[in-house]
Amino acid sequence: MPSTFRIPKAPVTGLYGKFLTAYARRTYGEVPDGVHVYFHHKPVLKAVLGFEGKVAKWRELDPSLKSYAQLASASVIGCSWCMDFGYFLAHNDGLDEAKVREVPRWRESGVFTPLEREVLAYAEAMSTTPMTVTDEMTASLLAQLGTRAVVELTQIVAVENMRSRFNSAAGLQSQGYSDVCELPLAVPSGAVRDAPRDPSGHA
Repeated sequence: MPSTFRIPKAPVTGLYGKFLTAYARRTYGEVPDGVHVYFHHKPVLKAVLGFEGKVAKWRELDPSLKSYAQLASASVIGCSWCMDFGYFLAHNDGLDEAKVREVPRWRESGVFTPLEREVLAYAEAMSTTPMTVTDEMTASLLAQLGTRAVVELTQIVAVENMRSRFNSAAGLQSQGYSDVCELPLAVPSGAVRDAPRDPSGHA
């Protein structure tokens, strides 16, 4: 369903708007709905784009783990736009699409490794209110990934919380990005919010 734009959709105009539109269409095929929201406040837009540009350069965490963590966070928060766009990026990055599409129902899926399940559980635990991260979760990830990767994992989930909560509050819905990779938007399992969690991610 199309975005409802709780914050009115702003026209993307002017020289800066033309640059953004050209870049977005060249890179993503169309202008992301969020640009129309942020364009009301260009200093905020430029700050977010600048920050996201730096986030894209982080390299300590395996790209697949990073993608799974972001999609799991978006799924828990309920941001269909973020899931849609996340699938699109995973496709473009050449990640395992069979796994990507299973992220929202990872607890019932058998495609993920034990480490991937721990990362998914950690991302979910960070994205609930209140958070349910435990010492055991963090200790296990530190032992397997190292401190720098866990710092990056924790921050990327926090960043996805920012994105998903902004987009959901603004009324943004899936925009059809995942259509290019033939990945249907997966439906989160009913266990995601309610099941007790342990470090291995098993209910």
